Amino acid sequence: MSEKNKKQFGVWMDSNHATIVGRENVDNGDFVVLGHVKTEDPGHNSSEKTANNQEIGLTQKFFKDIASIMPNVDEIHLTGTGQVQEQFTKFLSETAQYKNAVSTDSTSNKMSDENLVTYIKNYFE
Repeated sequence: MSEKNKKQFGVWMDSNHATIVGRENVDNGDFVVLGHVKTEDPGHNSSEKTANNQEIGLTQKFFKDIASIMPNVDEIHLTGTGQVQEQFTKFLSETAQYKNAVSTDSTSNKMSDENLVTYIKNYFE
C-alpha cells in the first residue's frame, strides 16, 4: 500500500473540543477539515459518584463521535493540550475497527483550522 492510499487522519483535541482533519476522498486528495466535535455539558450533580460516572460516559460519547468521522483509519496523529490524547489512543486500541491503526501524538496549542490542516499535511509528507 503506498503512502498516498493510506487513510490518514489528524486530530487536534483537548478535553472539550476536537477538530478532525483527513483527506478529501478518504484515501487521496488534499487534507481538509472533516468536522468538529464538542463534549456535552455535564450539568450539575449533587453526587460526586453520579458526576464522575456522567463524565466517563460523556468522554466515551465524545471519543465515539470523533471516531465516527474517521472510517477505517490506517494512520492517525493526535495533537493537543492535555492527557486526553492518551485516553483517546487507548480508546482506539480497544475498539476493533481501529486497533490496527498506527497512532502518534504530540503536544500543541490550539490552532486555526488552516494551520491544523497544514500541520497534518506536513506531518504525513
